[in-house]
Amino acid sequence: MRNLRNIRYNASLNGETITSTCWDPAKDEILCTFGPSDQDGHIRLVRISEHVRASSIDIECQEIASWDAPSPNPDLAVDRVINAHHFSDTLTTCLVLEGGDIVIVQESESLNPQDGVHIEIMGSIDEGITAASWSPDEELLAITTKANTAVFMSRGFDGITDMTLTADDLKESKHVSVGWGKKETQFQGRGAKALRDPTIPEKVDQGVLSPNDDGSTTISWRGDGAYVAINSVETGIRRVIRVYSRDGVLDSVSEPVDGMEGALSWRPAGNLMAGIQRLEDRVDVIFFERNGLRHGQFSLKAPEDRSLAKDQIRLEWNSDSTVLAVTLDDRIQLWTMGNYHWYLKEEILTQKRPHCFTWHSEKPLRFASAISGKLLLAEYIFEITRGSLTPPYDYGAVAVVDGKTLKLTPFRTANVPPPMSFFEIETSSPIIDVAFSPANTFLAVLHQFGVDVYEWRINGQRSMRPSLIGSVTFTRSNTDEDYTPLQIAVTENSVVHCLGFDKAPVIQSHPFDRNTGQFSSNTSIHAGSMFGFVRLTQAGSTDVLAQDCLGKLHGVVNLEDEIYSTRLPVQLPWSEVIDLAGNVIAVGLSRNGHLYANSRLLLKNCTSFLVTPAHLIITTTNHLVKFIHLVDNVDNLEVPPDDPENDERCRSIERGARLVTATPTNMSLILQMPRGNLETIYPRAMVVAGIRQLIDAKDYGKAYSHCRTQRVDMNILYDNRPQQFLGNVGLFLDQLDDVSYIDLFLSSLRDEDVTQTMYKDTRGVRNQEAPEIISSEAAASVPEGSSKVNTICDAVLSHLQSRKHKDHDTLQNIITANVCKVPPAYEDGLLVVATLMQEDEQLAEKAVEHICFLADVNTLYDEALGLYHLDLALLVAQQSQRDPREYLPFIQNLHQLSELRRKFAIDDHLSRHEKALAHLQTLQAHQEAHGYTAKHALYATALKLYRYDQRNLTILTGLYAIHLESKSRFREAGLAYESLHDYAAATRCYRAAGTTCWRECLFTAQQQTPALTPDAFTDLASALAEALFEAKDYASAATIHLDYLNSLETAISNLCKGYHFADAMRLASLRGRPELLVSAVDPGLADALGSTTEFFADCKAQLRAQVPRIAELRRKAAEDPLGFYEGERGGGVDLPDDVSVAASSRVSTSASLFTRYTGKQGSVGTAGTGVSRATSKNRKREEKKRARGRKGTVYEEEYLVNSVRRLVERVEGTRADVERLVFGLTRRGMHERARALEGLAAEVVEACKVSVKEVFVGAGEKGKGQGEEEGREGGENGEGEWRPMGADAVLLENLEAAWRKQEPPKITGLERLSLLGS
Repeated sequence: MRNLRNIRYNASLNGETITSTCWDPAKDEILCTFGPSDQDGHIRLVRISEHVRASSIDIECQEIASWDAPSPNPDLAVDRVINAHHFSDTLTTCLVLEGGDIVIVQESESLNPQDGVHIEIMGSIDEGITAASWSPDEELLAITTKANTAVFMSRGFDGITDMTLTADDLKESKHVSVGWGKKETQFQGRGAKALRDPTIPEKVDQGVLSPNDDGSTTISWRGDGAYVAINSVETGIRRVIRVYSRDGVLDSVSEPVDGMEGALSWRPAGNLMAGIQRLEDRVDVIFFERNGLRHGQFSLKAPEDRSLAKDQIRLEWNSDSTVLAVTLDDRIQLWTMGNYHWYLKEEILTQKRPHCFTWHSEKPLRFASAISGKLLLAEYIFEITRGSLTPPYDYGAVAVVDGKTLKLTPFRTANVPPPMSFFEIETSSPIIDVAFSPANTFLAVLHQFGVDVYEWRINGQRSMRPSLIGSVTFTRSNTDEDYTPLQIAVTENSVVHCLGFDKAPVIQSHPFDRNTGQFSSNTSIHAGSMFGFVRLTQAGSTDVLAQDCLGKLHGVVNLEDEIYSTRLPVQLPWSEVIDLAGNVIAVGLSRNGHLYANSRLLLKNCTSFLVTPAHLIITTTNHLVKFIHLVDNVDNLEVPPDDPENDERCRSIERGARLVTATPTNMSLILQMPRGNLETIYPRAMVVAGIRQLIDAKDYGKAYSHCRTQRVDMNILYDNRPQQFLGNVGLFLDQLDDVSYIDLFLSSLRDEDVTQTMYKDTRGVRNQEAPEIISSEAAASVPEGSSKVNTICDAVLSHLQSRKHKDHDTLQNIITANVCKVPPAYEDGLLVVATLMQEDEQLAEKAVEHICFLADVNTLYDEALGLYHLDLALLVAQQSQRDPREYLPFIQNLHQLSELRRKFAIDDHLSRHEKALAHLQTLQAHQEAHGYTAKHALYATALKLYRYDQRNLTILTGLYAIHLESKSRFREAGLAYESLHDYAAATRCYRAAGTTCWRECLFTAQQQTPALTPDAFTDLASALAEALFEAKDYASAATIHLDYLNSLETAISNLCKGYHFADAMRLASLRGRPELLVSAVDPGLADALGSTTEFFADCKAQLRAQVPRIAELRRKAAEDPLGFYEGERGGGVDLPDDVSVAASSRVSTSASLFTRYTGKQGSVGTAGTGVSRATSKNRKREEKKRARGRKGTVYEEEYLVNSVRRLVERVEGTRADVERLVFGLTRRGMHERARALEGLAAEVVEACKVSVKEVFVGAGEKGKGQGEEEGREGGENGEGEWRPMGADAVLLENLEAAWRKQEPPKITGLERLSLLGS
């Protein structure tokens, strides 16, 4: 689908005949030789270079050297340059002359090329030379002589090997043709020809020479330099192509071909050799394989005014094997192949026969051609000529040039694979360039003799054949004789601009009247260094832009050179200009794949691009197609990452695929594969963007159609604009206008906002500026307490039920809307069916079939029974796979019951026990209700139903109490028994409930009738007091001893045990027992003082041991993190200084952070052991190690820090008890003990404060910031996604543990007594 388009053209005129040319690829300059000739035996070597300026491209000629070259052979009147080759590394040019001399010219590195030039004849072949060619690697020179020999020389011109070209070589080839690809091998029906041996052709070529054969010899190397082909005439036999290896060994010879001539060019890719076969009625380019067998051909297209019978034809492949140049007597043809069809892409008129044609070795489509008195320099690019991509003008129009035929295909109408096309337009001469107007209104075709303008016509959505509305012919009156047209552009206001070369680049303007087809007189301006027109993406634009060789953009619409402020950094052959609300963005692609937007480099591996109103679409060398959202600011253009699995803006494509065109209206993208075949895809980014636009335009019908055909989740129809959808439900239903479409939409709903998940809008500006607006709109559209699905279903139901006439389709949609709710509203759907049963039984049956299709039949059967509608249940059961013997007897039995008993039976059958119990109460079947309540544990429901029936309420409460006691819910059971005045059972339950109900237990024990004996009550109180003492509720235990057991001493002892010394002393004074202060209170104080002192001593010892150890561990980790986490290495191996602490891969062949705890010396990681540790068993083992925190492991620090935290929290928790103890000691006159305890406590509290500062150094803020920073780094480097498993995960959790980020524990100072003087 690609055409050749000229981007650089220049011609040097000096009147002398150029005898040979070669490129200097390092300087991008051409070297030419002049002479020798009949008049002058001199040879001049000249270097020709181009200087690009803003106003022009100038050609400079510098003579390098000149010398006499008389013919050394008397049979040769004038010597001739056969081959010229330049070595850029040594600034040396090698010339091979027909007389046999091999001359080198070595230039100096000075500014003046003539200074220090060295000319030397490196050798001479006496017999004379017929052909010569250097290998592609510039290491071998192949020469054929007039003595029918071939010589291989090294770069130092030392002979490597020589071969004699004899007739015996023709016997060496043993290749046999089996007729592959021949017409004779194809099936021809049942005739006699089908019985022939297909391997024997009807006519066998004998190798008859062409009458125009000049007897020349041609040498051509394969692209890798491994083989060389020599095309020569074997005298008296035939013309033959010999293939030699690099070592001079004959590999094969060609099969005989009648009329084959001397032209030969081996395709650099290596698969084919091209030659010429001249037949009676045509001239073919024929192809050979390396084994010498034919492999296809194509016929050259002759000019209309003459034949090719006398032309001397030469062939040249370009460096990347994409273009075959065919030089004729008055023109140069450039042929390309796609999908096994040969296209004539360009025909350059030269008026005279080119003496030589040379492709650039590094720029594949740049060449130089020497014509009599003129040197032609040109460069082309492959470009797809496509129409507008802006809806509604995006017809997908693509034009393909093939000689005089223009192949047109509107891909929106039909996808016709090449070489076929939808339309074909014939012109009067070979086509040079084609252009569409920005809105696809006009099609301008530039050919050698003029311009044809066509109008693009459509019929509805179908493109019709373009109609010719006007033509202009180039004549000497309006163009110079040497004028060469190069490019064309056409605007929407009926003006054709033509870029050509007439001694300098010029742009001609040809206005025309679209109604009459008449062209006005043309005007022209000097084009300077402008090399081509720039494509405009805005459909309504009337501008014409051209780009110069410096990357500047020029507006030439009014033949005034207006320079734009927007520009590209360098000359970019493929470029387009985008106008976004007045912001102009120029997008350009360089030859090496660099894509620019203005001066910003977007990416470096682009292979093709195109621009739609919403996206910049590109393909990359990684075989991906990417979509870049267009925004006003170039700096905000975001290139998506190479993540086709997760990013809708990226998609994998076939290797080597290129963009052809796009049709946003159809949301399709057309790609061409390297072989030439086409593929149409529907990228998710284009599809979703198109659906969003249709939703915004309230075109729900088309949006739904695209969702259905492209398998897009239909929730987007609501989620993209929730409020708009709810306000236009009627419009939505009318546009769908199909019951099955509405059902499909309703059944696809789910409570997920797909615009925030799978179809998240990837436009950067919208994501940054409007997420709150979108979320608030979605939240406002869904009522509180309701789901999205129910909101939509209710809206649809409201509109459907408001219709006056409800046909079958409407009722079907109503049923679907009810069933699709969350949870499904089966009852509402069945009620619709029940209503239909009374109106139309046939509709009812169809409705039942539909609802049974949507939901489980068994569930619907139960729901129908739950409606107590037996006929409906029977109708639903008939749609199921149930055996009628199962449900018919059951339904018949229900018919025989009374209404309430029937409802009870149905609810009991459906396990709706609460409703069944209510029916029993209504039936006054109280005894049965009691049993039913106990059977199904419906006590709460029963108590509610019988709250005003005291008799039954008492019975049910007793049953409930027994049930609670059986379930060990003793507290509630005791309450139930107490409400029934069963105090003995209540006492039993309260006692079983534990220490929390000791007050209720003692109360109910005293309320029993008959009352408990004193001994029994004392035993009960003693047991409760012991339980409270064991539970460390010393105050409650003291209360029982004091109030119920009359044991003052024990009560005071319990109070002292709980550090309630003030209450203990108060009771001793209240009961008049002052001696207890000495016998009970003072010993309690002493015991408390001893335990507290021991606790503080242990705290001090623990702090002295653990805090320094934590500091030591942290110091080791900071000084040598690798050694700390990995452990010591044996053998005294030095640690490398470039090892990163962070593990960068899941599999590593070097030691990682997760090898220390394996206990293996010299472990080399996962790849070395070959055993995966990502197992649950290893994880559990590692968690145990982490919990123990054994000394010397990586978990020791975590264990110690947590231990210090617990110690500080315990010290803080004992502060109130210590203060009460100090106060009690002081009241009892134990001042020294109180003072000592107060000092010890203050010392421990101070030590805790110091430890907190040392151990928890800004843990909260530091941990938080560090975590965020590490998270950002992981996200930027792309390594944050991998998470270790098994034992590795335990260590990582330790490294990222929450204890590193928690706030430090709080410790407050002890309130000291001033009375103690401390």
